[in-house]
Amino acid sequence: MTVPTTTLRSAGTCLVVELPEGELPRVLHWGVDLPEAAVAELAAVVTGPVPHNALDEPWPLTVLPTAGDGWLGTPAYAAHRAGGAAAPRWGVSTERDGERSLVVTARDGATEVRGVWALDDHGVLRVRNSVTNVADASDGAVPTDDVVATTVDLGALRAVLPLPTRATEVLDLTGRWCRERAPQRSVLQDGTHLRASRRGRTGHDATLLLTVGTSGFGFRTGEVWSVHVAWSGNHEHLVEKLPEGAGIHSAVLGGGELLEPGEVRLAPGETYTAPDVVFVHSADGLDGLSRRLHRSQRATAAHSNDPRPLVLNTWEAVYFDHDLDRLKGLADTAASIGVERFVLDDGWFGSRRDDHSGLGDWVVSTDMWPDGLQPIVEHVKGLGMEFGLWFEPEMVNADSDLVRAHPDWVLGPRAGLPRPSRHQHVLDLANPDAAAHVEGQISALVRELGIDFIKWDHNRDLHEVVRSDATGTDRPAVHLQTQAIYALFDRLRAAHPDLEIESCSSGGGRVDLGVLARTDRIWTSDCNDALERAAIQRWTSLLVPAELMGTHIGPATAHTTHRTLDLSFRMLLALQGHAGLEWDIAACTPEELETLRGWSALYRELRPLLHTGDLVRADLPDEQGLLVTGTVSADRGHAAYTVLRTVTGPAVAPGLLALPGLDPERTYSVRVRAEAGLPAVTQVRGPQWWEQALGDGIDVSGAVLTRVGLALPVLAPAQGFLLHLT
Repeated sequence: MTVPTTTLRSAGTCLVVELPEGELPRVLHWGVDLPEAAVAELAAVVTGPVPHNALDEPWPLTVLPTAGDGWLGTPAYAAHRAGGAAAPRWGVSTERDGERSLVVTARDGATEVRGVWALDDHGVLRVRNSVTNVADASDGAVPTDDVVATTVDLGALRAVLPLPTRATEVLDLTGRWCRERAPQRSVLQDGTHLRASRRGRTGHDATLLLTVGTSGFGFRTGEVWSVHVAWSGNHEHLVEKLPEGAGIHSAVLGGGELLEPGEVRLAPGETYTAPDVVFVHSADGLDGLSRRLHRSQRATAAHSNDPRPLVLNTWEAVYFDHDLDRLKGLADTAASIGVERFVLDDGWFGSRRDDHSGLGDWVVSTDMWPDGLQPIVEHVKGLGMEFGLWFEPEMVNADSDLVRAHPDWVLGPRAGLPRPSRHQHVLDLANPDAAAHVEGQISALVRELGIDFIKWDHNRDLHEVVRSDATGTDRPAVHLQTQAIYALFDRLRAAHPDLEIESCSSGGGRVDLGVLARTDRIWTSDCNDALERAAIQRWTSLLVPAELMGTHIGPATAHTTHRTLDLSFRMLLALQGHAGLEWDIAACTPEELETLRGWSALYRELRPLLHTGDLVRADLPDEQGLLVTGTVSADRGHAAYTVLRTVTGPAVAPGLLALPGLDPERTYSVRVRAEAGLPAVTQVRGPQWWEQALGDGIDVSGAVLTRVGLALPVLAPAQGFLLHLT
């Protein structure tokens, strides 16, 4: 008997599943799109053999694989009722919800799992799973005299998809504070490659995307499959390969929320909804993944479509030294070079003169600001700039009025407070009184001062994240805390529709699609060293589009690395995202200010391209020390490329550079934009095209630019330039 199939397809990718009546759908294919005639042939040609010492019939990889399906790897679902009911036998119904969405409902006794598999216009597949305890003592599904057995203890609810045999190489990201998003590659071998985070936040070492691809895949080449868990709490990503494969497939790729024992216990009628797990396939390398993900995010209504204002943040300009006259002078200088948003960072509230006290007391300090913040807000807005303010609402110092009044609002076990980090503890925002208190203080300031923007910080990993339930029992609480944070974001955005929020978490410690659904950008890293930023921004952009990625010019000597870099190089790196400055520019020379004024105008000129175009990255050997990153408009008629040398190269001259992403049938006017800074070079004479490109531009065919390339100047280390093509 022929088993019906259904196909979700979009933008050159598709998911094909079999729909056996009353059983879980079986995944036949996830990857490049197939013609309908080919889909009809799949079931007949992919049914595998029965090897020795194996199950007696070929077994399928379902959309919710567990041991009952034949899958002996990490299960998609794990739960129990008082230690029982651990081997589900699902009764299943499946329905299409429009052209690109499949809804699967699976029920085993008094437990119901529902999965929605939705493919968007850009080929991004989102899986949203939920489990409901549908127990009713009156229906006989559970013992009427056993209250404990009515509770579902959920261990895991993951989403997984198959990988083919040709997917043999794994790319994930790791990192630390001020060195986020460091890539690491490995060969896919038997076993589980698991990236699990128990940090209570996404983490500086978060992989963002766990990617598996064909051997040697790069930014522009190879076929790749990738997964991302859209969640800001504990989570896991995995790729797993068993000797017997995964049904007809070679391995699986997936992830979900990482749940601690006892964290999710469902009473009758309660539902747990797992975070969205996002799957992306690309037949043209990592740039194809980013193109899909960036276009998908830009299509949502979560983010402002207004031009991203040029920012000045005061942190590395003044730190805790909040002097009104000095800040007014800084604002005057900022306005004079074209800054559009002025953000007052840490130190304006309570007893906050350093990082040891005051967190949680979101009341303007009368010591530092005897007349309140109105004078600086009025001055900033009088100069035509927006005003932003720093908060860290999820944290408290033990030395704070809030903790003295409400010590029970600090998140931690009954046995005593967790170890402090950065002299702070975590506020229990799942406590409605604590959440209402913080929300009230923030909302009052937003209304009174007309705040346009909040830099929302979160400066520590979470240890011993437990809270006491109604019975006084310590229970794991990362899930509740993350939900409470999301709810607080949502309420503030509803109350203040024009307010924009940045997700900062000691830099890039909370970067994921869960928080980005509620905020307007992320702070990419606390490291403003442009040389470090070159790699940090390059790999963060796998997931995050430029306009959502904060990129600032820091001081000449970086606060975090003590390395000194030229202004031209720092300006180049800041152009790669939502640009700004974090520097005491009031101390700049007139020449530096004039340079910054030109750079500011260039940012405003190019941001319509940089914040809407497709990201392209050249595949160059690491030993060459060159990084080439471009943005190309959707019609391929407009482009900009940063060409960076990070270290000296092995060759006397770097040779020809081909520019990715252009239309070979067009002719482009190529200019070097001096407003972004000109590099120091180690050469007697530059390439022939250079002088003309510094002027009105040189016309070059797209075929030459993409297939042959431009001869590069001999750049000194930590130097670069910007090419602008029209």
